[in-house]
Amino acid sequence: MTNDALRQAMTSARLTEQELAEACRVDVKTVARWVAEEGRTPHPRHRWAASDALGVDEGMLWPDAIRKNVKTGPDREVIAVYPYRSACPKSVWRRLIGEANKELTFAGYTNYFLWLEIPNLRTILRRKAERGCRVRFLIGDPDSEVTRRREELESVPLTVGTRIKITLDELSKIVSVPGIEARFGDDHIAISVFIFDDEMLVTPHLAHLVGHDSPLLHIQRQQEDGLYDRFAYHAAELWNGGRAIAELATR
Repeated sequence: MTNDALRQAMTSARLTEQELAEACRVDVKTVARWVAEEGRTPHPRHRWAASDALGVDEGMLWPDAIRKNVKTGPDREVIAVYPYRSACPKSVWRRLIGEANKELTFAGYTNYFLWLEIPNLRTILRRKAERGCRVRFLIGDPDSEVTRRREELESVPLTVGTRIKITLDELSKIVSVPGIEARFGDDHIAISVFIFDDEMLVTPHLAHLVGHDSPLLHIQRQQEDGLYDRFAYHAAELWNGGRAIAELATR
């Protein structure tokens, strides 16, 4: 859905996307995304600049940002909650991957869905790594006992092992790029953690359900030892305990 409040404010102020971009000191494409995606919330300094340029209150343009800011407890790190991972808009994944500059960690057991939902993901990851972003994939071993048991629980035609092998095939094309790493690790079968600099998406896997049918939390780091730090610790420990993927190392 579009941000109709922002579009109307620009019309009333007689400002084009280019003019608002100049006032906020951002690229015109960024303003276009603000308008096109109602759920996209700019950084505070950009919200303030836009509000000044348009002569309207920030809360009218981005009411969700105001609601988030009034949180005072640990839950203020929770940006959004989705009952199903598939309910999280693809635009959220694209934005998080696109804006990350330091770290991209994909600690999903198969990471299969990423290659379907993010166009040209290999190219994007290659460019990120070439610009200094650390890209890490922690995936399950397709031949492990953990994977076999999960396949029995899910009982779906596209098995866990097959989904992992698709990711391995995709990674084989880019793993030689400095900054892109991959490891096996079976201990994250029950939870997936995806890190994008200071934001993350977390999916606790329910019973026998596949990932897209399990809940998803969107978290942004706001404090020491909060939810973000706790899940980041979990991902780091799993990564440190991961093991090399021989089939990628020999390619």
